[in-house]
Amino acid sequence: MKRFFIAISAGLMFMFSCTGNRSNQGDDMPADSVADSTDMAGADTMELLITETPMPRAADAMFDDFLFNFLANKRLQKERIVFPLRIFKDNKVEQVEKSQWKMEHLFMRQGYYSLLFNDDKQMSLMKDTAVSEAVVEKILLKKNEVHDYMFRRIRGAWMLCEVRVNPLEKNVNASFLKFYQRFASDSTFQTKSLNETVQFVGPDPDDDFNMMEGVITADTWEAFAPKLPAKSIYNVIYGKPQKEGTDKIFLLRGVANGLELELRFKKIGDKWLLMKMTT
Repeated sequence: MKRFFIAISAGLMFMFSCTGNRSNQGDDMPADSVADSTDMAGADTMELLITETPMPRAADAMFDDFLFNFLANKRLQKERIVFPLRIFKDNKVEQVEKSQWKMEHLFMRQGYYSLLFNDDKQMSLMKDTAVSEAVVEKILLKKNEVHDYMFRRIRGAWMLCEVRVNPLEKNVNASFLKFYQRFASDSTFQTKSLNETVQFVGPDPDDDFNMMEGVITADTWEAFAPKLPAKSIYNVIYGKPQKEGTDKIFLLRGVANGLELELRFKKIGDKWLLMKMTT
């Protein structure tokens, strides 16, 4: 979502020129935080500007480009939903008419979003223009519930076709999500869930153009441990869902600042372990 970052960053620069940049904002990825009132007002201003700008036809080529526009453009969002929209929950079907629909921002109004992949091949689907179906998952860890926003490309245009609400245990990543919820909220469990040595790749503090590599052990983990959202996360499934497998890549990306955290886990026996961290 490079264009996604550029657009948001440009908007933030505009906001700061009017209100002044608050110190330390955006230095860290927030954990389960949402924008404050000033940010919300800025988001509303940006949304109005985006709504007045037609989405380029090329944005339908890749789902990420479309999704940014869909979540930021109120007019486009209503145009790209199959109404009446069916919402499946508890063996019941609710039909939402166009006049009843409320703007859905998903992760747009928080400072980050997350993605889950089994491997690098699956991750490469983000850039695959042949993908014709996708699911945006709103994963409510505390409620043990997952909202699946199911999109299909119909005659070249991405459309939201239905929403399904399911218990977390029915999700294809159920085992990992149960583990992740505890990993993100329990520091003792987190330390116990490290491989004997965790590979680390990160920016070299002495050279802005190079990365440094090393290893992290349990006794040094506290100095490297990232802030992780523990109440809710998001995921995008590009193409058809795949079985969970024994490897998992967890990406956490900043919306406005371009920061990225990649955690790679492996399931050994019945236990997930962190094998590598890249910042």
